[in-house]
Amino acid sequence: MGKEEVNKRTLTMSVARLSGDRRAGFMEENGDVLQEFKVCFFAMSRISSFPWTILEKELEHNKSSERISDILKQTCLHPLCQKHPPSVKYRRLFLSELIRRHEAADPAEPLDELYDALGEVLGAAEGTECYKSYLLPCGEAVSLQESVALISEGTTGLVTWEAALYLAEWALDNPQVFTGRTVLELGSGVGLTGITVCRSCRPFRFVFSDCHPSVLQTLEKNVRLNRLTEQTAPAVCVEELDWTAATEERLREIRANTVIAADVVYDPDVIGSLVTLLSKILRCSSPEVLREVLICSTIRNPGTYSCFKQQLEKAGISHVVMSGPVSHVFPYNRVSAIEMIKLYM
Repeated sequence: MGKEEVNKRTLTMSVARLSGDRRAGFMEENGDVLQEFKVCFFAMSRISSFPWTILEKELEHNKSSERISDILKQTCLHPLCQKHPPSVKYRRLFLSELIRRHEAADPAEPLDELYDALGEVLGAAEGTECYKSYLLPCGEAVSLQESVALISEGTTGLVTWEAALYLAEWALDNPQVFTGRTVLELGSGVGLTGITVCRSCRPFRFVFSDCHPSVLQTLEKNVRLNRLTEQTAPAVCVEELDWTAATEERLREIRANTVIAADVVYDPDVIGSLVTLLSKILRCSSPEVLREVLICSTIRNPGTYSCFKQQLEKAGISHVVMSGPVSHVFPYNRVSAIEMIKLYM
């Protein structure tokens, strides 16, 4: 083989390798875009937060409807959507936007399944409840029944709030805080944080708690929906826990090693009872049961949050801010200030 022939062969192999690398990168990027559409759709993220710009650029160079079809299969036509669908209104808005982007790209052929999906949604009745599903790193989903309204039946506990998502992400980064332990969650709401801990952090036992009857009913449904029972590992239970009536004796019976709460500092009227409860929990600590108490809050009103910290200080409760990066797993608005603190006496 001559030198010129060898050089040609080397060049051909290099080009082929480069093409393969580009193809692999293209496939990886497309896979990421599809995953982002899927994650945003099932969590019912704002329609404007989807990666539409990336999709537009791709459609400019490829008039095929294949990419739109792939997105449809990962969202409205996905088995998870058939089982635990986002709200009717949300699916209608999403499909309308997807059709608008598809038509703006002047596709080579129409996509009947896209219009069929919209037709099906337009004929569906909107209910008062819907499902949000949050995809875990392991590939499984935490599906939750939630209210379509932010405030329903006199409570804000029927939807998932930012601090609950942040605390769930922190738990995924720090499973050792929960592994093999009995965990008590205060103000569990619809259950996102607790179910994530149960599915990913291997606690010994998990106690969900709340006090509003409608929240407790939805919480029990969501715990069962995610295949968690007293007979599973971890063993779980849902308990009514009135912050004003909980006794130290009852708290000792729970024998929690770790106590968590998210978005419970939102109303000045409940701060006093919350601090009293936290004081009881910390006083119940013993050499056998050393409690780790973590409170995660979205600071919507700095005055309310400052009042909470002042009341902690008056009760003899110290705190340290848990700083450091947290992996972004779930889609939600990260503009609001979120702070997590560890309490001790």
